[in-house]
Amino acid sequence: MLTGARQHVGNYPGVTVEKKEGLCSCYGYEINVVDLPGTYSLTGYSDEELIARNFIIENQPDVVVDIIDASNIERNLYLATQLIEMNVPLVLAFNMSDIAKQKGLTFDIDELSELLEAKIVSTVGSKAKGKNELLNAVIKTAEKGKRERRHKIHYGEEIETELAKIEPLIAAEEVELAKKYHAQWLAVKLLEHDGDIVAKVKSEKVLSAAAASVKHLKTIFADEPEILFADRRYGFISGACEETIKSSVELRHSRSDMVDKVILNHVLGLPIFLALMYFVFKLTFWLGEPLMGWLEYFFGWLSAVVSGFWPAGSDSVILSLLVDGIIGGVGGVIVFLPNILLLFLAIAILEDSGYMARAAFIMDRIMHKIGLHGKSFVPMLIGFGCSIPAIMGTRILENKRNRFTTIMVIPLMSCGAKLTIYMLLIPAFFPQQWRGPVLWLVYLIGIVLAIICIKLLRLTLFSGETMPFVMELPPYRMPTLKSVCIHMWQRGWLFLKKAGTIILVISIILWAAMSYPKPKPESLAGLSPQQVQQTVLAHSAIGRVGLAIEPVLKPLGFDWKIGTALIGATAAKEVFVAQLGIVYSVGDDGTEETLREKLQNNYSPLVGFCIMLFCLISTPCIATVAMVKQETGSWGWAMFQFFGLTVLAYVVTFIVYQLGSIFF
Repeated sequence: MLTGARQHVGNYPGVTVEKKEGLCSCYGYEINVVDLPGTYSLTGYSDEELIARNFIIENQPDVVVDIIDASNIERNLYLATQLIEMNVPLVLAFNMSDIAKQKGLTFDIDELSELLEAKIVSTVGSKAKGKNELLNAVIKTAEKGKRERRHKIHYGEEIETELAKIEPLIAAEEVELAKKYHAQWLAVKLLEHDGDIVAKVKSEKVLSAAAASVKHLKTIFADEPEILFADRRYGFISGACEETIKSSVELRHSRSDMVDKVILNHVLGLPIFLALMYFVFKLTFWLGEPLMGWLEYFFGWLSAVVSGFWPAGSDSVILSLLVDGIIGGVGGVIVFLPNILLLFLAIAILEDSGYMARAAFIMDRIMHKIGLHGKSFVPMLIGFGCSIPAIMGTRILENKRNRFTTIMVIPLMSCGAKLTIYMLLIPAFFPQQWRGPVLWLVYLIGIVLAIICIKLLRLTLFSGETMPFVMELPPYRMPTLKSVCIHMWQRGWLFLKKAGTIILVISIILWAAMSYPKPKPESLAGLSPQQVQQTVLAHSAIGRVGLAIEPVLKPLGFDWKIGTALIGATAAKEVFVAQLGIVYSVGDDGTEETLREKLQNNYSPLVGFCIMLFCLISTPCIATVAMVKQETGSWGWAMFQFFGLTVLAYVVTFIVYQLGSIFF
């Protein structure tokens, strides 16, 4: 609302948390607006909390605007108390004030503002109400600058006594740290045993004093100091609200509560959730299919136009690079765009309406048994359509361990691209009555392997305690068109800009590897066009690699021709079918059945099943690798997934083929 489209989206250094920054001009000032990660506290347990806290400390912004859900005021004011402790210039935006009014809540803004020593502005963000008042409050607060507060949170005599012991020590022993962070705040953090702050304090004297104080408080109160501080903050909030907030009606069950009786019902909750997810799946990939078809037609037309500048049958290197490398590479990415946009449109609607919180709540009990939280189910479900939007969809997961675990196993879900391989191979090798069960079995194997991998990852690389799954269930709201469109487009544009450039480069590399080196012209004399294709492919870099890896693939029942197709499938799984078509001399006039007959004559049903198994488990496509790198912020994790799944595919396929060879 404040910056419109004039904003930049990126990631904070070293983490995958999204960063948004934009400019806003008002009353002669140019305001640089930085959107910190959404968080309820600044305790330093998560990336979001640390990033928000460190930004405020390191950058010392002129004003911090805390956006508060006015309909759930006591829960949301907890963050405000921590900002008050940091003594930052503060403005409180009481957002969703219309819903608060519907609940019968009335605020004495002036008195509450006086108690909290921060300007308070009532806003309705979805309708741009209170925008000018908020900007005016920001400017006035910035002009006044930082001032010492008159009203401070009192933690009780015992805690205050311990703080008074530690503060002078910090001021004397940690001079630079005290200048940067303020001694009293550091003392509070040390008693809360904040890991980030404890690591920054070098003085053993200070750490020993803090440990003694913690021990004393635990003896007195029989509870951890961080719980005591939280209690005191909520006590401060409760007192302030008691003085300044009135309820004009008796609180009864709201419409949200009535809907939740059905939505969160033990019997109906899961079927309703699955039905909605099925609808999202259908919307994203069924509605996206004709749009993808139009884009594919456009790139086909563009290729024909570009080809028209060269004589018919020309083997120009530049033509091949433009049509096969650049247009084919970029087109291979952009055809995903309708799916990306539709997916995030659906997710934005579910999130903004308040339903996604319920979906995670419903699935948590089931997902928790395999080491994940309920939210992980959503991107895994989307993975059956396409791994790329599914991996992007893991952004809804706050916990890093859960998010990375989910990203690692998403390629085991059979995406739409893999379905083209199944649709080629199953009719070629299996009779009509077996086709449905075989397809079901392939999908089921992917799910079972994903569950096993999740268990292993949670016990090894991503081990550790999982943060409790506590989620506030917000009231249902009608999403605004502007909000869902902004969410949809921002994520879609990020996909195009980052993943698209990487795929373009790799597509050109693959084109070169399939085109060079070329055989000598005399070796092609007298060969048919199809034989020329085979010879050129076998002589190319990819063809030579296929021949080189044939001994490794033989224990799986594969030959160099299948190996060549598997190499091509790293660009996109659909390329596997096209590569087999070239290998088996299927020209432009060849039919799909002709290719199936060729495969049927060269391989057994066991080999056909093993090919599907290997394609299901093995290396994700280049677009997925690029997306994993983007979302994890590391090529290391992308390569771990790439090679890890390939090794897993080899082992599983080897076992199946060798055992199958004994019985069939």
